[in-house]
Amino acid sequence: MNKSVLINNKINKFDKKIEVSSDKSISIRCVLMASQAIGCSKIYNLLESEDVISAINAIKSLGIKVIKKKKYYEILGKGLNNFSTKNNKVIKANNSGTLSRLILGMLVRFEKKIIITGDRSLKKRDFQRVILPLSNFGAKIISKNKKLPITIKGTRFVRPIEFFEKKGSAQVKSSIMLAALNTPGITKIKSIKSRDHTEKLFKYLNIPINIKSNKKFDEIKVRGLSPYNSFNYTIPGDISSSAFFIVLTLLSKNSKIVIKNVNINKTRTGIIQILNKMNAGIKVKNKKIYKGEEIGDIIVKSRENLKSINCPKYFNSSAIDEFLLIFLVSAKSKGISHFKGISELRHKESDRLKIASNLLRMIGIKIYEKKDSLKIYGNPNLELNKNIRISNFMKDHRVFMLSCIAALTLGGRWKIDDFESIKTSFPNFLFILKKLGAKINYEKKN
Repeated sequence: MNKSVLINNKINKFDKKIEVSSDKSISIRCVLMASQAIGCSKIYNLLESEDVISAINAIKSLGIKVIKKKKYYEILGKGLNNFSTKNNKVIKANNSGTLSRLILGMLVRFEKKIIITGDRSLKKRDFQRVILPLSNFGAKIISKNKKLPITIKGTRFVRPIEFFEKKGSAQVKSSIMLAALNTPGITKIKSIKSRDHTEKLFKYLNIPINIKSNKKFDEIKVRGLSPYNSFNYTIPGDISSSAFFIVLTLLSKNSKIVIKNVNINKTRTGIIQILNKMNAGIKVKNKKIYKGEEIGDIIVKSRENLKSINCPKYFNSSAIDEFLLIFLVSAKSKGISHFKGISELRHKESDRLKIASNLLRMIGIKIYEKKDSLKIYGNPNLELNKNIRISNFMKDHRVFMLSCIAALTLGGRWKIDDFESIKTSFPNFLFILKKLGAKINYEKKN
């Protein structure tokens, strides 16, 4: 049984301080890295979403002991490539692209057959992007149509590679880096800029890594077979989860919000930079560095004079998970907004570019959609007074949350299916909305 959410009223004005869920990207990386460390790692404030629980279950199935304490998780790592499990073990990544791609990298030297699978949505996503480089390491990978399920069998004769990552995919880059950990010699990666949590973890753990950067690319060298010790880590708030409340505040009346203790890594804050170019006036205060990651408090106030943007392509990788929300802000802004080079949105949990286009048309916004671009004709006076039904979006958690924000800021009577989808990344999303004063009802369906 699943639930639909019913929203029939805009949110009233609010002035609140909140904390959002822990960063999902860092949570999954910490779980995976702790599994190959030497000794007992303690991960505090770990995000307890379905994607992260899937990561915990995955390392358990590879023979790693995990103990849940009151305030943290203990992960008892055995060192590089010291997994133990039976042949043909099935690992269920469920909806997590991050887990499924990164764990493949960890298995290039593990000499038993492991099968990685996922849910209906994940099985539709592209895995050729990791199959190619990981096969170059020497691992044997079998897959129909380059998608899940995938069978991987590592080799003791794993070899370092040189690879040019052209998609701006942190998952691909990180998968190669995790493979490099178990490989003798130096692996070299030239990568279009993308989120760099894995690099920061490597540096914090004193794993031999060298990074040279210019405006477009990072050149990364990793020296393999370098054991590292267990660690303690407290996960900060997630900028992607914060983004929903940033946009809720911007598009509401006479409201203000302070989002505390958020990861503001420069490779993740494209949404703040883009929205500020649209006159959002978002501020970040109380900045500090924690184990290489920058953390701060995000302060947002309502804005009525938002303007359109011709969005520079160099923001794309740092805002890839937030473009749905940026499109919504563009719909309420003055002028015509242009977004180019965004075809990667078609390879997420759903075809987010298509879904965003359909939603914008549904709320009365003129758009032009192409394979890798979108033009949005904004309407600052946009107000809705009609019934809107959001369904058939592949249970994509970000589409569900976007629809809630649209309902609470634009008006109308909304019925939004697949409430359960938020469990993958942000289980307490609706709880925080209610804390801010949102009126939300539910309808069960069989």
